[in-house]
Order: sequence, then structure tokens, then C-alpha cells
Amino acid sequence: MPAVPPQPAPRANGTPTPAAAPPTTPVPEEPRRTAFAEGVDRLRHAATTEPGRLRIIGAFLAALVIAFGAVTAWQTADRAAAADDVLHKSQPLSSAAADIYRSLADANTAASSGFLAGGQETATSREVYEEDIDKAASGLVKAAANSDPDSPAAATVAKLNRLLPEYKGLVERARTYNRQGFPVGGAYLRYANDKMQHDMLPAAEDLYTSENERLRADYDDATPYPWAAIALGVLALAALAWAQHRNYRRTNRLLNHGLVAATATATVVLLWLVVGHTVARAGLNDSYDHGVRSLNVLHDARIASLKARGNENLTLVARGAETVTVTNAKGEKEVKDAYDNTFQQNMKTLGAGLAEAAKLADDSSGEKPVTAAEGNMAEWQKRHTAARDEDDHGNYEAALNRVIGPENATGECFDSVDDNLAKAIAHEESEFEQAAGDGLDAMTGLTVGAAVLAVLGAAGAVLGIGRRLSEYR
Repeated sequence: MPAVPPQPAPRANGTPTPAAAPPTTPVPEEPRRTAFAEGVDRLRHAATTEPGRLRIIGAFLAALVIAFGAVTAWQTADRAAAADDVLHKSQPLSSAAADIYRSLADANTAASSGFLAGGQETATSREVYEEDIDKAASGLVKAAANSDPDSPAAATVAKLNRLLPEYKGLVERARTYNRQGFPVGGAYLRYANDKMQHDMLPAAEDLYTSENERLRADYDDATPYPWAAIALGVLALAALAWAQHRNYRRTNRLLNHGLVAATATATVVLLWLVVGHTVARAGLNDSYDHGVRSLNVLHDARIASLKARGNENLTLVARGAETVTVTNAKGEKEVKDAYDNTFQQNMKTLGAGLAEAAKLADDSSGEKPVTAAEGNMAEWQKRHTAARDEDDHGNYEAALNRVIGPENATGECFDSVDDNLAKAIAHEESEFEQAAGDGLDAMTGLTVGAAVLAVLGAAGAVLGIGRRLSEYR
């Protein structure tokens, strides 16, 4: 017979005692999910209902419009700042660097002219020299104040500040010995000229080049289209159009006032951005093509004329002490006066610069002084040839009179060239300021306006979606 399991003893009231429950194994609790996972679940659940979808759409539209306004404000602020630097900082500094070069070269020319006059050096010649030195010194102070520490420009300015007193000392020694009739005065003047030509003017040219590169970099920062902002604007308008189309299909209502307001503000910002930047870009490009390019050519031409005048004077100072061997048109070696040979090279540079400036001139006010300077240069060449003929035939006093004399001298031609180039430079600077100013004005208010309109557009999108949500309450 099979074994019978023991039965529980009955209770006092006759009911059987329940059997003991078997031991249970505790079920481990599932680890809590991350906040991100729970948020995704809630978002997924919300997306299954129309109110949830509307909330997601409203948040997306508001964020997109705000992003459009923020990127627009950021990019236009950067471009406006670069345009302001072009107008008020980098171009004026570029012109100031050119003025430093011109002042140094003109001081060197005035020093050689005063030396040729000997004991009869005029007060005007001395005054011109002192003014040029003062202008160069003040220009270096301005350049130092606007140069970044430890930059190449700062090092160049420091070098020129060190060389300028040395040059002045050599010129004063040359004048002192010249007044006493000592020939060593000419040697000191040539040494001063070598310091100017080989050390100071190349350094000033480096400063001018670096400031021009800085100007070009500012143009590069100011003129590119803000493609990121434009792309976000197009995307925002597309999203708003889709939201309104969806609203129409689900409710058969043609317009949602909030979404229409958001679309209007985004459209205004996008049109303002594109049109404003296009106008600004056109103005800045015009300021470069008809201002900066012409100014660069005119500054180079003026510098070439100053170099030519200085070398013309030094030809008489040196009296053949400096020579150079060159190859003529027939391929033959020929010994020439070093300063006169450099003078001819300077005049070729001047002629080429004037021809280029005439091509770049876009109106009669800019063309007239350049044309006049070309005529002055041609007459200068004729008088210089006559002076060299006198000197080559031993008539030094006659040659000197043709160079620094009171009438029909080459100095008159040089002064006329310099005056006409100064007029042309003043005209081109005015053209630059007008065009660059128009470009900067086209971006005025765009940064703040884009930010404000973006906030209004985002508010309109939220209110428009909120109007639809209120229908589910």
C-alpha cells in the first residue's frame, strides 16, 4: 500500500490546521531606467496623441526661429565689426603707414636739396625736412599704439624708432661739415642716404605691406555671405509653411494667426539679411576696387617720385663717386652713375604707376590730377636730361641751377608731380570713405533687429500652436 502523508492535526474547533507555505524566492527589482530613456518614452507616448504632436511641433518651430535669429545676429555682428575696421581702422592705418614712408623719403629728399644749396640752404627747405621728420615720428607713435604686442608690425615700428635718431644725427653732421666747406660732409650725407634707402625705407615698406594685408583680411571677413544664417532662414520658413499646411489639412482653417506672424517675421529677417548684406557687399567691393586699389597705386607712384628726386640730388652730391656697371640695350657693359641709374628706374616705376592710376580713375576728378602728373613727369625727364648734359660737360653750377634753381628747374616738376598726386590721393580717399560708409550703413540695425524679430516670431509660433492646443481642453 502506498504511504499516506501525515495530516495536520485538527484545531480545537474541529477545523484542520493549514499546512505551512513553502519558502518563496524573492524576485529582484528591475533597475530604474535612465532619465533620458524615460524622457524618450514620454516623448514617444506624447507623439501618439495630437496634443503631444502639437507641443513638439511648437517647440521645434520656436527653437528653429530663435536659432535663425541668433545665427543671423552673430554673423552680421562679425561682418559689421569687420566693415567698421575697414573704414575706421585698417584703411586709415594703411594710409598712415604710407605717410610714414612718404615722410621719410621726403625728408631724405629735403636733406639732399638743402645740402646742394650749401651755406645758402633756405629756411623753407629746412622747415620741410623738420616737418617730415616730425610727421614720421608721430606716425610711428600712432602705428605703435595700434600694433599688437610681439607682432611683426610692432617690431618694425621699434626698428624705425631706433633708426630715426641715427639718421637725423648723420644729416646734422653732413650739414655742419658742408657749411664749413669740408668734403667729408658729402660722405656723411651719402651714409645717411644709405641708411634711409637700405634700412629705414625697406622697414617702412614692410609696415605698409603688413597694414595692407590687415586691410585685405578685414575685407575678407566683411564681405562673405552669411550662408549659415540664410540656410537656417530658408529652413525656418519651410518648417512654418509645413506646419500651416498641416494645420489646414486637419482643421480646414486657412490661417493660423500665430504661425502667420512667425512666418512674416522670419521672412522680414531673411529679406533684410540678404538685401542688406548684398548692398553692404557691393559698397565694400566698390570701396576696394575704386578706392583702395587706386590709393595703393597712387601711394607707390608718389614714393617713386620721392625716390627719384632724392637720387637726382645725390647724383650731384656724389659727383661720380658712386658708379655701377649695367648692360645696355646692345648687350654691352657700361659704367654709369649709380644714383642717376637708380633715378631712371624710379622714373620708370613712376610712369607705370601713373598709367595704372589713370586706368583705375573712374571719374574726371580722379583722372585730371593723374594726367597732369604725367605731363609734369615728362617735363621733368627733359629738364633732368639737360641737367645731366651740363654736368657731363663739366658745368656743375649750371647743372645745379637746373636741378634746384629758382626757375625752370627739375624741382618745380617734382613739386607739381607731388602736388597732383596728393590731390588724386585725397579724391580717392573720399571715394573710399563714401563707398565703405555706404556698405557699413547697409548693415546698421540688422543685428539687433534680427534678434528682436526672431523672439517675436518664436512667440508667434508658440501662441499659434497654443491656440490649437486650447481646442483639446
